[in-house]
Amino acid sequence: MATHIEVHCPANGQFVRSVPITPADEVRAIVDRARVAQVAWGAKSVGERAQFLRKVRAVVLARQDDIVECLVRQNGKPRTEGLIHEVMEHLELLTYFAEEGERILEPQPIAAHLLVHRHSYIHFKARGVLGVIAPWNFPFTIPFGAVAMGLLAGNAIVVKPSEFTPLVADLGREIYLQAGLDPDLLQIVHGYGDVGAALIDGGIDMLEFTGSVATGRKVAAMCGERLIPCVTELGGKAPALVLADAPLERTANAVTWGGLANAGQVCASIERLLVDDAIYEKFVPVLVEKVKALRLGDAMLNAEFDVGPLVNERQLDIVERLVNDAVSKGAVVAVGGKRVAGPGFFFEPTVLLNCTVEMDILTKETFGPVIPVMRVVGEDAMIAEANRSSLGLLAYVFTRRTAHGRKLAERIRAGTVMVNDVLASHAMAETPWAGVKNSGIGCVHSDEGLRHMCEARHVNYDVLPWLSKELWWFPYHSRHQALFRRSLGGLFGRGVDRLKRIVA
Repeated sequence: MATHIEVHCPANGQFVRSVPITPADEVRAIVDRARVAQVAWGAKSVGERAQFLRKVRAVVLARQDDIVECLVRQNGKPRTEGLIHEVMEHLELLTYFAEEGERILEPQPIAAHLLVHRHSYIHFKARGVLGVIAPWNFPFTIPFGAVAMGLLAGNAIVVKPSEFTPLVADLGREIYLQAGLDPDLLQIVHGYGDVGAALIDGGIDMLEFTGSVATGRKVAAMCGERLIPCVTELGGKAPALVLADAPLERTANAVTWGGLANAGQVCASIERLLVDDAIYEKFVPVLVEKVKALRLGDAMLNAEFDVGPLVNERQLDIVERLVNDAVSKGAVVAVGGKRVAGPGFFFEPTVLLNCTVEMDILTKETFGPVIPVMRVVGEDAMIAEANRSSLGLLAYVFTRRTAHGRKLAERIRAGTVMVNDVLASHAMAETPWAGVKNSGIGCVHSDEGLRHMCEARHVNYDVLPWLSKELWWFPYHSRHQALFRRSLGGLFGRGVDRLKRIVA
C-alpha cells in the first residue's frame, strides 16, 4: 500500500515532490483536534475574525509569486491564470467577507404577523468543524475560499485536496498559519477516496465538495446517512447562445477565453456553443482565427503561453475519445483536434463544427480545450437546446440588446446566466455560485453561502409580558372556543380585507 503521493508536473512529467498519505484511521483524531481549537475561535467576535482575514490578505499579497509558481508546477496552468483566477480572486474574496462579514452575520429580525406581542430574530453560530473536499482544477481559490468563509463564520476547517495538487493545499495552509492561525484550526489530510470517506465519517459538522456527479452522489449519500449538511458543486455543460445580433469580435474573444481558459478544465467552461443560423457564417471564421492564434505550451518555459496541459493522462484520454467520437459521427475539425506528441498532457485548442446531439461531446462533460459548435435556427430552439442538458451550472448569452438578453437568460435552467461575459462570476464573492439539476446542492460564495456555514438559530421573546398566559393554554374553556370562532372571520376572512383598506 502506498504511503506517499508523488507529484509530477503535467506539462513535462518531471517529479516535483511527494507528500505523505494521511492514514484513514487517523482522520477522526484530526477532526477532534480541530473541534477543540474551534471553541476559542468561535468565541471571538465576527469583527476579530474579519481582522484575521485582513492579515491573510497581506500574506497572500506578499507571497503571490510562490502561489503562482506552485500552481504552474502542479496544475500546469499559465502564469496569468494562476495570478488572476486564483490569487486575485482569493484576495477579492478575503476583502469582501472581511468588510461585509459583520453585516452578513448580524442577527436578522423577523417581523411578527399574527402574534404581535412576541418578537423573533435569527442569530448565526458556527457549525463546528467544516470538511472541504477540493478539486484539482482550481486547487487554491476553491478550497481556500471555503477556508476563509468557514473561519469567518467561526468554524475550524479540515481540507482534503485532490491527490493531483496536494502541494498547493500545503502552501495555502502555510500562508494562513503565517498570518497567525492556530495550526489545529486548519488542517490538511492527503490521500485518495478512502481518506475523503474517512473525513465525512470523522465527525465533521458540514461538508463542501467539488467534483464529479458520480462522486457527488456518493458523497451526498454519506452525508445524508449522517445528517451532515453538504454543499456539492458537481460540474457543468455550459451553453453559450450567440444571437443573431451578437457583436462578432467581442463575442469571439469571450467564447475563446470562456471555452479554453485553464485548458477548458473549468466547470463553467463553454462546452456547447449554440450559434444562430443568421450569424453562423460570419461568426465561425472569426472564432477559428482566434483559436488558431493561441499559444500552447509549458508555462515553466514561457510566461506568455495561453493554454497549458490537462492535469493527467486520464483527462487527456477522455478529451481525445470525445473528439474522436464526434468526428466519427460527422463533426468537422476546424482547428486542433489531437493530442500533442512529446512530454506533458497537451491537447490542441480545438473547434468542432457541425456538432449534433448524437455526439457525446454535446452531452458529456468534456473538461478539455474543445469548443463544439452547433448551428441553431431561432432563439426558441436555442433555449430548448440549452435546457436539454442534465447539468445546469452556468450559461451565457451574447447579444447587443442587453435587456433582451436578460429575458432569455431567465428562461435558461442554470444557476448563473451571464449576458455578454464569461466565467467572471466566480470572482464576484458577493454572488452565489450554485447549480441546478445535477450540478449540485446549495451554494458557495455570497451572503447566503456564508450564513449556511452557520447554524441559523431562532430566538422568540415576549414584548407584552402581561399576555404571557395565552388564552389557548390549559385548561380549555368553551367560552374561549366561542371567542376564537368570532375572531377567525376578522383575522382571516373578509374582515381582514376591510382592515387593510382602512389602513391603506
